[in-house]
Amino acid sequence: MSRTANPDVWTTRRLLVWIGQAFTKAALDSPRLQAEMLLAHVIGCERLRLYMDPDRPVSPLERQTLRDLVARALKHEPVQYLVGEAWFFGLAFQVDRRVLIPRPATETIVQEVLQHHRGVHGGANTTGAGLLIGDVCTGSGCIAVALLKNLPAARVAASDVCPDALEVARANAVRHGVSDRVDFLCGHLLEPLMDYPSTRAGKSLDYLVANPPYIPDDEWPAVLPNVKDHEPHTALRGGPDGLDLVRPLLADGPRVLKPGGLLLVEVAESRAEQGRAEMAAHADLVDVRVLPDFEGRPRVLVGRRA
Repeated sequence: MSRTANPDVWTTRRLLVWIGQAFTKAALDSPRLQAEMLLAHVIGCERLRLYMDPDRPVSPLERQTLRDLVARALKHEPVQYLVGEAWFFGLAFQVDRRVLIPRPATETIVQEVLQHHRGVHGGANTTGAGLLIGDVCTGSGCIAVALLKNLPAARVAASDVCPDALEVARANAVRHGVSDRVDFLCGHLLEPLMDYPSTRAGKSLDYLVANPPYIPDDEWPAVLPNVKDHEPHTALRGGPDGLDLVRPLLADGPRVLKPGGLLLVEVAESRAEQGRAEMAAHADLVDVRVLPDFEGRPRVLVGRRA
């Protein structure tokens, strides 16, 4: 039963309006969503619960905690770091300053792998049995974990150059019950995969996916402060043209792919055509194309191992 509204009482409804207005005035992205995330975090409930009991009074301690977090968010500290969680492909992931915050655009990679696998195997292998996937620059592990949750018999080898990031990825794998099907490898780009037992002989991955740092130097000054001032630069910056870490993946990725296997690499929208041309120039990659993200922006390079 809904409580009687009292204009002198701060309820979840009133606080959502207040925070949303403050975030809108500050031009923060998705102000209503960020308001919901902060309030649900402070109260200790799911976001849906905020609307099931909108007249719940908020305690003075909760209000003070919320006030402090809102002040930090208004200074462009990412709400995902403030609450320690971000959503990706319908799953909640632990995030902090050690890893990049997962973006909806990256879900394009997961969607393409799942769609391709189902198109190739149809109903014969919906679980991904026998599939081996390489995930380079895994960060929070969001791509690896999302794929394993949707392919419950597949296996992933996930690499990252940052040991701290791998700690977060391991925690997320445990959180979602897939840690027994993922191997986390520390090293630069493809180097760990070259020594991985299942790929040492070469041409053994069904899919190789990567979301490497790709922001070009000329676009760095325009990066928003919530990203530039808080997220790890090593996971963001991709060199003069944004392709410094993409090119090694295009050059050496086919070496660890099975014939017919897919290479998928996320790139900056502004460099998608340049990346596509460089991928198409590789003798071992065919059917090269660029996939749009959820906003229709060219985002993911895809090529098939000949």
